Amino acid sequence: MVAEVMAELAGLEDPKVRAVNEKHGDDHGVNLTKLRAVAKRLKTQQELARGLWATGDTAARLLALLICRPKAFERDELDTMLREARTPKVHDWLVNYVVKKSPHAEQLRPAWFGDPDPVVASAGWALTTERVAKRPEGLDLAGLLDIIEAEMADAPDRLQWAMNHCLAQIGIEHPGHRARAIDIGERLQVLEDYPTSPGCTSPFAPVWIAEMVSRRH
Repeated sequence: MVAEVMAELAGLEDPKVRAVNEKHGDDHGVNLTKLRAVAKRLKTQQELARGLWATGDTAARLLALLICRPKAFERDELDTMLREARTPKVHDWLVNYVVKKSPHAEQLRPAWFGDPDPVVASAGWALTTERVAKRPEGLDLAGLLDIIEAEMADAPDRLQWAMNHCLAQIGIEHPGHRARAIDIGERLQVLEDYPTSPGCTSPFAPVWIAEMVSRRH
């Protein structure tokens, strides 16, 4: 079955799509709408998902993340998968579509958060940002702001992006920390010059916070 699916994915390969994806660090050439259509047809198949993941192929791994059962993975399995997920899209989908739905998410969050590998650490920050928004009880928000203030400016891209998202989320969701979050963003200037399409919100934290807060009033 894995071989049949791999042949189908190979047939969907488009050099133009690959060229665009490679600019973002993603080494695959399958249109994501077509990939989602394949996933819809295959439905949930956990063992096939594991087989596709094991190929190491980026398109196959993206498909695996769409057809797997997030709660079926063991904690150590998810840890291994995250460390194997080197392309941005696979990493993002794994965290957002699978780990966030896993019963092991809260165990993995602190383990990843302080990992020396910045890509792994970025997943810990993404899970922390989810909690900032949905279940902040027990989180040390001031402590998170201390780390962001000290480390975000010099963090590698993926980790910096994740820290910046956490900074913005703290400012948006928690009025008591909003002024400090905006101040940190303004002083560090991280992503201030990020190109933003018309109609989209800038990822620069002070602008992002102000925009989201204004929408709620």
